[in-house]
Order: sequence, then structure tokens, then C-alpha cells
Amino acid sequence: MGMDAKSLQAELRSHADAKAAANLAEFFKTYEGGYGEGDQFLGLKVPVIRAVCRSFRNLPLAEIEQLLESPIHEDRMAALIILSGQALKADPAIKKQLYEFYLRHTSRVNNWDLVDLSCRDVVGAYLLDKPRNVLYELAKSDNLWERRIAIVSTWEFIRRKQLDDTLTIAEILLHDKHDLIQKAVGWMLREVGKRERARLVIFLDTHAHAMPRTMLRYAIERFPPDQRQHYLSVR
Repeated sequence: MGMDAKSLQAELRSHADAKAAANLAEFFKTYEGGYGEGDQFLGLKVPVIRAVCRSFRNLPLAEIEQLLESPIHEDRMAALIILSGQALKADPAIKKQLYEFYLRHTSRVNNWDLVDLSCRDVVGAYLLDKPRNVLYELAKSDNLWERRIAIVSTWEFIRRKQLDDTLTIAEILLHDKHDLIQKAVGWMLREVGKRERARLVIFLDTHAHAMPRTMLRYAIERFPPDQRQHYLSVR
């Protein structure tokens, strides 16, 4: 087996499932005007893709770039799984290289699952001990996926009980019209609540009345029923 993009693609295609591919195309809204418009699928489950990637975990960055340029969703997912795995184990210089590579290719990290499986480990982990201005720039982007990268990357900060950036970026995205951003913000707020419920309560007391209902429901998912009802009633 060669250590190149074509060999990995051949392995992925050996597991292709046309019926599953059609279902995934519908699920990810690949129709005209959908958020995944034009995306193409092989019909692979994530564990299968991860299993294939294990044999390619040392794939060179130039080959990862070829995978990212593919119109096939699973190719791009494989690229990001490998990139994330390399970032987690890399020395500081390589982490920086992978982080910068990721930011140059955000146009190819172009579905919610691709964002969610990669940005925490490649972007968030790199920024743990660095200025985070780039996330605020991404949060104001016209690109849906860059806005999602901005908030989901803070998941790594939350894990280290660094909550300020998540809450500030949530405020920036508070009135975002796209449900995929509303869900992501609500999800990260829920993660904040797992670490410090009081911080989430303060945020909700200030903003619940103005939050999109989808965002609010995600944020309060772990609250007791009476507390959930209270916040839903002020919306």
C-alpha cells in the first residue's frame, strides 16, 4: 500500500455503498440551496473512514491537501482525521504548520461534521497558550463554516476551564440566522455549563430573551425541567 492520497482513496472506495451515499446526500442537504450543495458521498460510516486512516496516519501534508481538494466528502473527512491526529502528537513547530495549513483551507472544511471533528484539535489546541484574535475574525466571517470553526474551536478551551472566549464569541454569534451556528453556539454554551453552571446561568439571564430558540434549547438541555421552562418562557 502506497503512502499517498490515491492509495487512501482507493481503499475508501472499496467500501463504497451507493444506497448509503444517497441517504447521506439527503441528510447533508446537498440539493441546490442546501448548506451542503454539490457535496458528493461514497456512503461510508465514520468508523470505517477512521479505520482506513490508521494506515495513513503519517500521510505527508501535500497528500492531505490533495484529499481536501476532492469533491468527495469522505476524502475530505479522511484528510481532516489524519490532520487532527498529526496535530495532537506534533511538536510545537509542526503544530503551527498544521494550524496554518488548516486556516488556509477552511473553504474545504465545508460541512458541519468536518468542522466538528477537526477544529478543536488543530485550531483550539494550538491557540491554548496564544492570542485568539483569529477566532474573532472567523466569527465575523461571511462563510458559515468559518463561523462554526470560531465557536467549536473554543471547545478545547472549555475543556481546560478557559470559558471567556466561548462566551464572548457566543455573544458575537447570538443573532446568527443559520441554524447550524445556533446549534453550535448552544452546544458550546452547554459545555460551558458542564464546567461552571453559574457562568452559563449569568449568560442566559442576560441573553436568553434574545437567543434564537434553537440555540437556547441546546444550551439548556441539561437543566432541570423547571429551569428549562423558565428560560424558554422568557424567549
